[in-house]
Amino acid sequence: MPSSLPDPTSHTAALDRARRKAYWHLLPLLFVSYMIAYVDRQNVAVAKLTMTRDLPGFDNAVIGFGAGIFFLGYFLLEIPGTLMVERWSARKWICRIMITWGAMAGLTAAVTTPWQFYTVRFFLGLAEAGFFPGVVVYLTHWFPSRDRARALATFLVATPMAQIVSPKISNALLEIGSDAAHPPVLGMVGWQWVYVFWALPAVVLGAFVFFWLVDRPKQAKWLTEEESTALEAELERERAETRKGKRMTVIEALRHPKVLLLALVYFCTVTGSYGIEFFMPSILKSWYAMDMNKLTWLIMLPPAVAMCGQLFMGWSSDHFKERRWHAVLPIVMGSTALGLMPQTQGNLVLTMVCLMTAFAGFKSYMPAFWALPSMFLTESAAAGSIGLINSIGNLGGFLGPNVLGTVEKMTGSFVGGLYYLCCSMLVAATIIFSFGLGKKETVK
Repeated sequence: MPSSLPDPTSHTAALDRARRKAYWHLLPLLFVSYMIAYVDRQNVAVAKLTMTRDLPGFDNAVIGFGAGIFFLGYFLLEIPGTLMVERWSARKWICRIMITWGAMAGLTAAVTTPWQFYTVRFFLGLAEAGFFPGVVVYLTHWFPSRDRARALATFLVATPMAQIVSPKISNALLEIGSDAAHPPVLGMVGWQWVYVFWALPAVVLGAFVFFWLVDRPKQAKWLTEEESTALEAELERERAETRKGKRMTVIEALRHPKVLLLALVYFCTVTGSYGIEFFMPSILKSWYAMDMNKLTWLIMLPPAVAMCGQLFMGWSSDHFKERRWHAVLPIVMGSTALGLMPQTQGNLVLTMVCLMTAFAGFKSYMPAFWALPSMFLTESAAAGSIGLINSIGNLGGFLGPNVLGTVEKMTGSFVGGLYYLCCSMLVAATIIFSFGLGKKETVK
């Protein structure tokens, strides 16, 4: 008499096929979308090189505050946006985010006063809120824990890729309106075209997301019934194991000590990473007085190193089933590089080595770090906690650029600001190491 029990070999094969299909169907679009989002968030770093010349009253302090105020808007809608992905629809919410952030990014080209700049950047943060943590939550709907750091690393590597791809394009756009040989186009000059050019893909991709993404495996027509059933069963098995009989509410998760500590960790690391990312072109230009062509080639090197480090650490974290050291060591490495960087002023090679090491540290810790919340939380509790961690953490994106811009304005030097960013990163590494979440034996 034939057995009614499922064949374990067939189930495993179906699960493996579903995992591969999910990776190749979802990650490329999410990768490109995040890359464009990051360019729209960061292109002020290049645009400011001529923006401050063309607009009266725009100095490093104004740019630093405007770059940072993005994260105040981001903070306000981060948790609600992340819960929308968990409880409603990732596909529809991400589509909305991308179209509205594209519109706001393009409007930056119209600013003429600091307060207009602050307003547009604030609303850009509101528009983009929920995208990054929403995708982190979305990936938990598709990837078992064994694949999660690798999937996160593939998604997160979009940020260094954006920093590699965008500088030369943005530099070419900056030439518009710079002299008689490069007249304005449609009445706009280079820095304005930087904002408009990178805003358009966000709107187009937003529409594409609506038709391409699928919220859950059971809704995917590109999976067979056997594949979607196997994947859903594996994900549910992991959720049940994490709950261990107790379903934590969103409010309980938001008050959880580990969630609050992770939020503080992310705040300290983002303070360091965004501070240096927004002002790297300005630091190099100030220290070495180089032309724009050479500058834009150099600022592509740190993210290129970071991209390799991020992919390797994502693979290594999954391979060794360990999260804590894969988060701590890169942060310490980045902090050390920032602390040494002021001593390299006058030696371009050493400065670039410090920048490349710092960027590798800033990016490489993230796959392991973002795998930590789902180790003790599930479903809406995990979604809410990821939103909280990201929203509080990204306030560091307000603090970091502000510190560097203000210190430079007050002292005429970036050195004091760099030391502050270094200390902030060390605090983050100490916290992760101290509470011990993510040790090898706890990663299934």
